[in-house]
Amino acid sequence: MLRLRVPWAVACFVWACGVGCVDLDPLCPSWGLCRAPLGVNASPLGQGCGETWWGAAGLGAWGLSSASLVDSFPIDPIQENYVRNVRNCIFSVVYPTPFKSKVLLVAVSKDVIENILDLHISVQGTSDFLQFVSGGKVVLGSVPLAHRYGGHQFGSWAGQLGDGRAHLIGVYTNRHGERWELQLKGSGKTPYSRNGDGRAVLRSSMREFLCSEAMHYLGIPTSRAASIVVSDDEVWRDQFYNGNIKKERGAIVLRLAKSWFRIGSLEILAHSGELDLQRRLLDFIIQEHFPLIAVNDSDRYLEFFSTVVSETANLIALWMSVGFAHGVCNTDNFSLLSITIDYGPFGFMDSYDPNFVPNTSDDEGRYKIGNQANVGLFNLNKLLQALKPLLDPRQKQLASQILEGYGQRYYTRFTELFRAKLGLLGDDEDDNYLIAFLLKLMEDRRADFTMTFRELSEITEDQLKELRIPEEFWALQDLGKHKLFSEWVAMYLLRLEHNKGDTDIKRRRRMTAVNPRYVLRNWMAESAVQKANLNDFSEVHLLQQILQNPFRRQKAAEKAGYSLRPPAWAKDLKVITLPSGVLQGQDDL
Repeated sequence: MLRLRVPWAVACFVWACGVGCVDLDPLCPSWGLCRAPLGVNASPLGQGCGETWWGAAGLGAWGLSSASLVDSFPIDPIQENYVRNVRNCIFSVVYPTPFKSKVLLVAVSKDVIENILDLHISVQGTSDFLQFVSGGKVVLGSVPLAHRYGGHQFGSWAGQLGDGRAHLIGVYTNRHGERWELQLKGSGKTPYSRNGDGRAVLRSSMREFLCSEAMHYLGIPTSRAASIVVSDDEVWRDQFYNGNIKKERGAIVLRLAKSWFRIGSLEILAHSGELDLQRRLLDFIIQEHFPLIAVNDSDRYLEFFSTVVSETANLIALWMSVGFAHGVCNTDNFSLLSITIDYGPFGFMDSYDPNFVPNTSDDEGRYKIGNQANVGLFNLNKLLQALKPLLDPRQKQLASQILEGYGQRYYTRFTELFRAKLGLLGDDEDDNYLIAFLLKLMEDRRADFTMTFRELSEITEDQLKELRIPEEFWALQDLGKHKLFSEWVAMYLLRLEHNKGDTDIKRRRRMTAVNPRYVLRNWMAESAVQKANLNDFSEVHLLQQILQNPFRRQKAAEKAGYSLRPPAWAKDLKVITLPSGVLQGQDDL
């Protein structure tokens, strides 16, 4: 297997200075680091060795490194970029494909730019930044990679999948010592594109950009989004799979995660019998991302599995606590770090409905919101199957017992979260019934999920006692029409009396801190998309601002109607993803 033998410091020095690659064999012939003269398709952002590319706004020399990934695993020896079955590697080296037309910066996350990437926000105004986030330039130290993985899609093994339209452009370790992997999504074809074009369009890219940031501010583990750009390149999509192909605009999101490894990363190696490589990948993941597990512990894979089971239960319970449905919970979309990744046909419930399906291609409702915990169990079982070749008989038995405990872990966490949403202190044996009773009333009346809990956070106990619900509390008024509402209120008020040392003001303060007033509803995203199609990005920026403070009442959000009853036209909104068996490369809605 060919390996990178040139020291990274030397390679980066030569790359930054634009020195020819004659003496870099096998670096250049194998991996294409100098595939073209310095220019639009392959040039560092730095203007020379040691020069900061953001000028006076810089915090020191800025760059990326792919060394930890490229040096740790065998790389796909084929450097040509064509669709193929790849074996015996974790990554293929492949460069983004720049847009041919004008590129426009739609939005950036100031928090990500400044607090994760250590850049000054003014960098967004430079042409170099625009080229970087649109795949037109490669920064110092970057070797763009596409990740090989497989997965179970809609319950069936789909074989090789992989980054079909994404490029991992490097790892950045910031001033806090945090390690972040940067990835461009929508940046062109890779060996894993199957029959797709490797592009993403504006509507789906905007949804991912907005939702990943919104989830972060809701306190839910998630990937982040640094920027989104749109081009005038034509991308053709059959959005609703009805034969009506339309021209759309290509877009790219620069997104970040501590790791992009997912359950499917291990599944593909187990299915291919590449157990030595699977062991290497597992050891790498544990060493980099699971610091509490000793890398020389003979039970490290068991400890790893136990952690993933627990954190997956926590993640899905968190999803449920804000009414979030992922939409495509395939194993290739489930992070090994238990963060939310790969935003496609997601949706936040409006009316409470355990059968809510955000993805209209999911005809059987496999990924309905009320089944997410069960799907998590299915996916963890597939992870266990992938790990079993590396476990001894004792460890296999213990791992099965760990998996059996998933349901209780989920149920316990779910109860904790909803107890907090109702402002309950302590643990009462009737709390589960109180929560279930409320959810049943909400289901019967199709009460708004987000605003029901928010309005319970804002209404006073005296108002509840008298069933005197203010007109602006429209969700509670809907719920109040249920014949059993008064019975539930009586139970709830009695339970609140058990909150030792509590006051109504304290209760409302606690509840407003965990019950958001604003979430990224489909109609809000769609409204922003429609304006963006006309190059009006004002609502994108407004949503960014509002969703950074989802728990605080904001004048701009109230004026925009973000806490009001969803508009009638929103009922017809559809979010589409690829049906099972359709190849990757189309957009997710």
